[in-house]
Amino acid sequence: MPFLTVAAAQIRCVAGDIQANLALHLEAIKGARNRGADLVVFPELSLTDYLSSPDVQELARMVDAKEIAEIAAASRGIAVSFGFIERGTDGLVYNTQALFSEGELRHAHRKINIPNYGRLQEGKFYRKGGALTLAELSGNWKAATLICADSWSPALPWIAALHGADLLIQPIGSARGVVDGGFDNPTGWDINLRHTAMTYSLPTIMVNHCGKRGGLDFWGGSRILDQNGRELARAGEQPELVLARLDITNVIDARRNLPTLRDSDPAFVHKELGRFVPSSPGSSRHEAS
Repeated sequence: MPFLTVAAAQIRCVAGDIQANLALHLEAIKGARNRGADLVVFPELSLTDYLSSPDVQELARMVDAKEIAEIAAASRGIAVSFGFIERGTDGLVYNTQALFSEGELRHAHRKINIPNYGRLQEGKFYRKGGALTLAELSGNWKAATLICADSWSPALPWIAALHGADLLIQPIGSARGVVDGGFDNPTGWDINLRHTAMTYSLPTIMVNHCGKRGGLDFWGGSRILDQNGRELARAGEQPELVLARLDITNVIDARRNLPTLRDSDPAFVHKELGRFVPSSPGSSRHEAS
């Protein structure tokens, strides 16, 4: 079946309260299932809330923790993507987005691009992920997950699309004023999302937090974009569940009409990158001698 009904669950998380947030997840999953969704997506770190200074020793959970098992049990008849602070089997802590379906873990993405600027200090708490893989969904859909700042690394959406993704799951934790200078997060995300969806013919489900807490002002704005970067649904600044229906045949047609991926040349890019080395952190790259 070429169709996929997707839902963005914009919830108002309770900072550091896993049980309260678990209840919000279960309620939204039920609501999304009742409205015919095949997939429901929650924001970045939705099980704990996005915290500027998380107590990772208290809040980190292994993927088989009892709270996560409750979400897994609720994933009968619907795929569920949610965020949590993961304690890996290596003992390290990751910012992770997991996808469960029919009670089973189908995919887990550990955030790769860990921000450490302005009021974003994730580098103090989380280890960087080391892989970009896909999740298989019903109807032959293949989804990639990029967590928030991952999509600001230009190579990562391109790599996801080259791997065969035809759907992008984009959980974020974006608040006003966390980036220094005149950067406007809502406007920046609008440009980023539409550019990626249009350029790679990649339907996108972006899900943000909402509400003010801990000195952070989350602006919501969760949305679903089609393969041409057009909005199909958008939430406001309050808790909301928005849905849209996607058609994979439209993705195939869009990629035929705008063949960005067909005309990509990874070998050329790899060769050119090999000619450059970083001179110092944060500086421009210079041609190697």
